[in-house]
Amino acid sequence: MKKALFLLAFTLTILTVSAQKAPYVIYNTKGKKVSYKKMLKTLEKKDMVLFGELHNNPIAHWLQYELTADFHAKRPLILGAEMIEADNQDELNDYLSGKIDYKALDSTARLWNNHKTDYAPLVDFAKDSSLVFVASNVPRRYASMVYKGGFEALDSLSAQEKEWIAPLPITYDAELPGYQNILKMMGDHGSPALVMAQAIKDATMAHFILQNYKQGSLFLHYNGAYHSNNYEGILWYLQLDRPDLEYGTISTVTQENVHKLEDENKGVADFIICVDSNMTTTY
Repeated sequence: MKKALFLLAFTLTILTVSAQKAPYVIYNTKGKKVSYKKMLKTLEKKDMVLFGELHNNPIAHWLQYELTADFHAKRPLILGAEMIEADNQDELNDYLSGKIDYKALDSTARLWNNHKTDYAPLVDFAKDSSLVFVASNVPRRYASMVYKGGFEALDSLSAQEKEWIAPLPITYDAELPGYQNILKMMGDHGSPALVMAQAIKDATMAHFILQNYKQGSLFLHYNGAYHSNNYEGILWYLQLDRPDLEYGTISTVTQENVHKLEDENKGVADFIICVDSNMTTTY
């Protein structure tokens, strides 16, 4: 009896400490705490969900996997990610179909340095579940061209190369707050072409999301939070072409105190994953 009471007391103590030291809290756009179940129930009804991550945040990567598995149990699902570039789609498809192994994928595709720890589980989920996984991002060399010479630099690309970017000419609004903020953050290093390089990524990701979307499915896209924060970036381009679809957004932020969402983090997405800033990073 004493042992049982001790174990009960110990368990309650651990739960209390865990609650006090919670590594993350989920909020809605107004800054109200919500459960994972509430977030899932809301987003599973959407046509598309943009999961904005911090690239080195393990909580975001873990929740991406959990949300992917839970969506798959409820809806036909399509996956896509910023972290694989459009011209590596063939290599990715070969891996998903079993034609090549991970070693071959790693040697033929330009995988991010943290792919094995942070994104391979998502790709492998798609492989094991026979899901489409879209390599949505613009090849970085083309973003670099835009950074150096603006959108006009893309006119020189071949017809084959243009298949890996959003259709030209690129619709662009330089006055969007997110793009203007890039200039402010970069200071003297900022330039109109730098913002265009961000926009070509947003436009291309939106293009390949829509190109691969199928009516009745849920498209879950993984991207850096800045690409969809404040309902701009990728979402701006998606809504430009398909305003009829239902969209959901998630963002990831860090704070010293996760138990009250700071004003600057309110409204950045439909759901905000607030992670303790002391959380270990993946790189």
